[in-house]
Amino acid sequence: MESSLEQTLQDAKLYRELNSLIVAYLRDNNLHQAASAVASATMTSLSVEIPPSKLVQLVAKGLAVEKDEMLRGVSSLANDLGTLIPSGYGSMPAPRTASVDFGAVQETKGSSKSFPKHETRHLSEHKNIARCARFSPDGKFVATGSSDTSIKLFEVAKVKQMMLPEARDGPVRPVIRTFYDHLQPINDLDFHPQSSILISGAKDHTIKFFDYSKMTAKRAFRVIQDTHNVRSVSFHPSGEFLLAGTDHPIAHLYDINTFQCYLSANAPEIDVNGAINQVRYSATGGMYVTASKDGAIRLWDGVNASCVRSVVGAHGTAEATSANFTKDGRFVLSSGKDSTVKLWEVGTGKLVKQYLGATRTQLRCQAVFNDTEEFVLSMDEPSNEIFVWDSLTAEVVARWPSNHIGAFRWLEHSPTEAAFVSCGTDRSIRFWKESL
Repeated sequence: MESSLEQTLQDAKLYRELNSLIVAYLRDNNLHQAASAVASATMTSLSVEIPPSKLVQLVAKGLAVEKDEMLRGVSSLANDLGTLIPSGYGSMPAPRTASVDFGAVQETKGSSKSFPKHETRHLSEHKNIARCARFSPDGKFVATGSSDTSIKLFEVAKVKQMMLPEARDGPVRPVIRTFYDHLQPINDLDFHPQSSILISGAKDHTIKFFDYSKMTAKRAFRVIQDTHNVRSVSFHPSGEFLLAGTDHPIAHLYDINTFQCYLSANAPEIDVNGAINQVRYSATGGMYVTASKDGAIRLWDGVNASCVRSVVGAHGTAEATSANFTKDGRFVLSSGKDSTVKLWEVGTGKLVKQYLGATRTQLRCQAVFNDTEEFVLSMDEPSNEIFVWDSLTAEVVARWPSNHIGAFRWLEHSPTEAAFVSCGTDRSIRFWKESL
């Protein structure tokens, strides 16, 4: 399985390059309608810069080359890289430098930072529970998904404009798209790292692709039909692949060019209660992490999909509800229904820190870092408050009313600035940003 998966990953780069060549050829030969159709179906830019005759030249050369020689050429590229990331994954973004070195500081009690004051605003309401949210990688958009099967897309700049004391030019409408195409509640969302594509995973066993560059788009333009309830989705940083965490205990890896699905052949034995609540890639795609209903956190190799480390009982017998890598990929922050938030060292599986004091036993809420990783945010169900810890000292530095009626379900922090969103059982979405 490992060799076939790696070969598929390597081939994916060729598919992406071929799509670009086809789009450029059709466009430059005035076949604009066909070029637009292919570009939309393959998520390729219409403005890709390729010489007009490049495709014809390559086809002519390719006809004279044996297939096995071509495959050897692709394999040599992977060998030359000398890393765990194969060429088929595409161009890997450099991991963002962490603002906090958790490995360097062991005991820092009494030196906690103050969490800046934030202002908040009610943004919108779904017709049923607001279940999940996700920011785009550049922080310019945030999307929310609901039990009413709808997805709302907000433009962050318009949200900020709406929050000004005196909004200019009349009322500001921050919702720029609303998508309707699922049959059951939406569990998770993610943005493509390069294209204007939003994906959603839902209880109807589907992953749907929405093009939010089109103002009139309401429905998905592509659909992956899974065999299980899709609880979580995560794009690989190259945009060529995605992971689906489902009721099945092993994450499903999809090639988005072929929709082929792969399962790890080197997975540990996992209890029948091992459904995945959340799956997330590291910044380079070299690893991914799963948080499961059996209370375990599992680390997986991003190339061959083998399980590198299982932290069984990471949250006791309670569900592990979220897990996410730090920017440098050296640590994982997890939360669970045992009312704990924990920081784990990836290399050893060692528990580094615990963030205690908040109670979470009912809802599948996340624990998240702020954009600088200096603070950790989560929820307290009994008080309906947002808890904030200093990430190094693990001391509670803020407790704020959520302003939701009833407990809120989801926190998602912007990756680029001091802002986050909260989603509630009261159907509402709130935006929070640092007060100036």
